[in-house]
Amino acid sequence: MTTVSERTARPTGHPPPPAAPAPRRRAATPTGPGRRRRRAGLLMVAPALLHAALWIGLPVVASVALAFTSYDVLTAPRFVGLDNFRDMLEDDVFRKAVVNTLVYTFFTVPVGMALGLLAALALNTGLRARGVFRTAVFLPQVTATVAIALVWLWIYNPRSGLLNILLGVFGIEGPAWLSSMTWAMPSVVLVGIWQGIGMKMLIYLAALQSLPRELYEAASVDGATRVRQFFSLTLPLLKPATFFVLITSMISAFQSFDQIYILTDGGPANSTTMMTYEIYKSAFREFRVGYASAQSLVLFLLLMGFTLVNRRIMGGTRGHS
Repeated sequence: MTTVSERTARPTGHPPPPAAPAPRRRAATPTGPGRRRRRAGLLMVAPALLHAALWIGLPVVASVALAFTSYDVLTAPRFVGLDNFRDMLEDDVFRKAVVNTLVYTFFTVPVGMALGLLAALALNTGLRARGVFRTAVFLPQVTATVAIALVWLWIYNPRSGLLNILLGVFGIEGPAWLSSMTWAMPSVVLVGIWQGIGMKMLIYLAALQSLPRELYEAASVDGATRVRQFFSLTLPLLKPATFFVLITSMISAFQSFDQIYILTDGGPANSTTMMTYEIYKSAFREFRVGYASAQSLVLFLLLMGFTLVNRRIMGGTRGHS
């Protein structure tokens, strides 16, 4: 026999009422050691953030604002709208500087990247004393540009320079390299290529050493030659490094100033003047700070445009898996 309590506890055919949903827990906020670590991290990066805000952020904002003013340091800025940009369109020297900058970039960037990649491939082998060779290739990158320009100024000297002395051994009379309308720009381009190979080599070398070896072993088993491996494996896998080298090299080429200032002073007849050199002249020789700020803004927009175009052409920075 069943008791009354057992009969009342049996199900009567009706489903039991749904259980109440469990209360949703709030996201835990960092407490204790987690909050202290976050505070410590913020305190550590605060000096760098403050430095970037004061010495990078504020000057950029001020430069953009001054681009629409007439300002000569001695008097207060006066708003002139787009007059500075109209003056740039009529400035033959600045237009020449833009063309020279594009020519300089066109020759120094791809040639320097190719030579940097070749140097990285050569120094990624079991070459003896490869550490010495890596240091020798990278040394110009960490040497002051002014010192490098002074050395090349002696090399290009038409009377006692090393280059013309070597040419004289073969009976060739060398030109006045830095005073010639024909040879001044190639001479400057050569210096830019030579100085920039080290950084490109270092980046490519780091990328080469991180490539998976098993892919090359599988390709060798399939009968792929070294040349086929280079074009089918190495170049596609180096795509992120190539994009980074391309963008940084373009920025460096557009910002070339020291070697121009020392070697040619923009001459002869403005044949080697660059955008950065014209910005310097406008700001610190002619005291047209508003006009120089407008030129700086144009330089920034050109770099931004080239970066976006390169990113679109190369499909971003993602490599092949």
